Amino acid sequence: MVFESFYLSCLAHASYLIGDGGEAAVVDPQRDVEQYLAAASAHGLTIKWVLETHLHADFVSGHVELAARTGATIVLGHRAGAEFPHRPVKDGDTLRLGAVRIDVLETPGHTPEGVCYLVTDEAKADTAPRLLTGDTLFIGDVGRPDLVTSKGFTGDEMAGMLYDSLRTKILVLPDAVEVYPAHGAGSACGRNISRERSSTIGEQRRFNLALRPMDKEAFVRLVTADLAAPPAYFGHDAETNRRGAVALADLPAPPALTPNAVERAVAAGALVLDVREANAFLGGSVPGAVHIGLGGQFAPWAGALLPIDAPLVLLTESVDDVAEARMRLARVGLENVVGYLDGGVAAWEAAGRPVRAFTQMTVDELAAAAPGALHLVDVRRPTEFATTRIPAANRLSLDGLRALAGPGPVADPLRDVSAPLAVTCQGGYRSAIAASLLARHHEGPIVNVIGGTAAWIAAGLPTLHTDVPAAAGGA
Repeated sequence: MVFESFYLSCLAHASYLIGDGGEAAVVDPQRDVEQYLAAASAHGLTIKWVLETHLHADFVSGHVELAARTGATIVLGHRAGAEFPHRPVKDGDTLRLGAVRIDVLETPGHTPEGVCYLVTDEAKADTAPRLLTGDTLFIGDVGRPDLVTSKGFTGDEMAGMLYDSLRTKILVLPDAVEVYPAHGAGSACGRNISRERSSTIGEQRRFNLALRPMDKEAFVRLVTADLAAPPAYFGHDAETNRRGAVALADLPAPPALTPNAVERAVAAGALVLDVREANAFLGGSVPGAVHIGLGGQFAPWAGALLPIDAPLVLLTESVDDVAEARMRLARVGLENVVGYLDGGVAAWEAAGRPVRAFTQMTVDELAAAAPGALHLVDVRRPTEFATTRIPAANRLSLDGLRALAGPGPVADPLRDVSAPLAVTCQGGYRSAIAASLLARHHEGPIVNVIGGTAAWIAAGLPTLHTDVPAAAGGA
């Protein structure tokens, strides 16, 4: 049996290729499908099935394109209500690839249509089966029960379904069964997902807190408590996956735009998206540009912060980065890229246009600042802020700044702050994003703290570890 995993770090997404007897199945494919075609070809396999564990909300799936290019059949839980040709499956259904048997387990809870696939190599009786759990069971966690794919059900109702699925379908399996989920650490589909990519039922039974013995009411309380709001793009992506996305090749290539054309696009409602690394952006960019660097969790933050249908003009280091950003935006359903600034910032300045630059400061300079000289804004998540923070920090989570990227007048969340803003996060990636958003509406100086909280701790400067209420304007 061929069993190959593919991990997309930006989205913390895992997909799989299973094959035997000259045939293969791809499980939970990402939108760009070339790697599955190449892997199947390398193993001498023809893709017969495209298996989805559920209609994903955190990325746009490549199931329709992969099926169109291979003649494969898409397989989904029978409650999915998908609008494209597919095979609906339920408990007890079985698929075969040579000597490999794939049994369907209905596991609603994260979504109503969720299924898991139990993969058994009948040619090797001494090999443990593999369970592909989608977002039902993660390593160290279970799927959130509150996402928009659960339309028509409350979070508590979905959590009750998840409890039953885990207890009656998954925990009854032998300890040796190997567990392969659809996401790893960093995914918004769970809260405390391990960095491990696989495990066993036995290990999860022992170490996954959501699987410890408890009644349904206790489980529902556990998995529904203190859930952050899902990212704004989740609903759009889930519905796109229900309809089926267009092939990436059918999306128009972004044209090169002159500075004059960029100005006209912005006047018509376009948003300049600067995808360069943070220091390049902070050193000077098109005024009003939103910065999200390609070097970090670009796609999730783009999906979470940018209006889903906003016309986007890309500002990049190179033409190669235009193609990379185009693809990664499409992975989360952001498809309206209307062009890129030809020649980048150099061309913008050569045309006589002003740039917006940001001052940066070290943590030692921050520590030496006089009390009240700066208003320190920490844009990390609430749990990070509660765990360890710089004593003078005020929380203003990056997730809550989404409105600042939108069109039209938006109130500055820090309009009552007269001191210059100093923006920090954990390591510097998110603070640069936040600085770009705040600069679209805040009139005062904005300073980026180099290295963020991690640099503050590394310098041996004092920290606080006490949970505090959100600052005014926080999220």
